[in-house]
Formats: sequence, C-alpha cells, structure tokens
Amino acid sequence: MSNADGGAHTKVLRKASILSNLMLILYLTSLTGCFQEVSEVALSLNGKKAVVAEVNEIASSAVSAVVAEYRGVSVSDMTALRVKARDAGVYLRVVRNTLAKRAVEGTEFACMQEVFTGPLVFAFSINEPSAAARIIQDFAKTNDKIKATAVSVGGKLLGPEQIAAVAKLPTKDEALASLMSLMLAPVTKLARTLNEVPGKLVRTVAAVKDQKQAA
Repeated sequence: MSNADGGAHTKVLRKASILSNLMLILYLTSLTGCFQEVSEVALSLNGKKAVVAEVNEIASSAVSAVVAEYRGVSVSDMTALRVKARDAGVYLRVVRNTLAKRAVEGTEFACMQEVFTGPLVFAFSINEPSAAARIIQDFAKTNDKIKATAVSVGGKLLGPEQIAAVAKLPTKDEALASLMSLMLAPVTKLARTLNEVPGKLVRTVAAVKDQKQAA
C-alpha cells in the first residue's frame, strides 16, 4: 500500500470512528430522554479554547448570571428553554465545569467557580439583571428537573434562595419609568404650586378689601 493510499485509509477510519461515536451518543440520548451537549463530548483543544473564549466574552459584558442543574431535562424541554432565553436576551449554554471555570476568570462571575459542580446549564443576562433568574425560575415552575444552584449580580455570589428576589429586580424600562417619575415629581409639584398662586392672591386681595370696608 502506498503512502497516499495509507493516508486516505487512515482518514476514512478516523471519520468512521467519529461518526460511530456520535451515533452512539445520539442513541443513548434517545434511550434516556435526557439532554446532552453532544457538541462538547469530544471537543478538540481548539474547540475547547473557542468555547472558553465565547463564554468569557459573554461573561465580561453580562449583568447577572444563574447556574442550574439540568439532570434529567429532556431535549425538547431544553430546546424550549433555549428559545425563551434567547427571546429574553439571555445567553444559555451547557458547558463543562472545567471550561466554565476558565471562562469566568477575570470577570465578576469568578465568584461562582466554587459552585461549578454537577451537570450545569449557564444563563447570562445580557441587558436586564433579572432576566436570567426569571427565565430559570419560570421554567422550574413546570419542570422540577432543573434546579438553580447559584445566582450572581454585581460580583456577589448569592444562594439559590435569592433567585426570586433577583427575578423581581426591575427591567430597564421599569427602572427608566421610575427614574422619570422621580425626576418629574418636583416639576409637577412646582406647576401645582404656580397654579395655586393666582387663587391665593385673589383670596388675599378680597380679604384685604373686606377688612377695609368693615373698617
């Protein structure tokens, strides 16, 4: 066999091996009905670096994060969660814990590294601090297989019992509405005062006139 034929044969065997591994993974997934991040089962070194870089970029600009165990969540349910997360401006991904720890290094979510254990799905809020917590909390109401294990806002690590409080944080629109209300309050009060001045002046003049007539 020539070197060219040998190289081609090796490539065919390698492709066949990769294909068989993927088929096995898909078969096991169909048997258990559980979600698996197939794309990360056999990541190359470059693939791992790409995952770390992507998650690090997201974490560097995110405003809050939630990690949750997803053991037993079906593929269809995870897909539905991904859609809801994307619509809410939340980056959602299953990442190996070793890669996740590297990805959050140098970000305000490095405080979460100690809780990266077990099969976890990571949710990062891109714009609204409450978005990730609200998505995970709402999903958990109808699927008890997903359990929040930690929340982080402003570089602080919070326990899962705080997810409800974080989920209730005002959205950007709500915060702006509250700010505008506070800013307009003094103006409204001033306008009301100015409107009352002519009436008070008229009453004062009338009172002085009555006093003079009575004298």
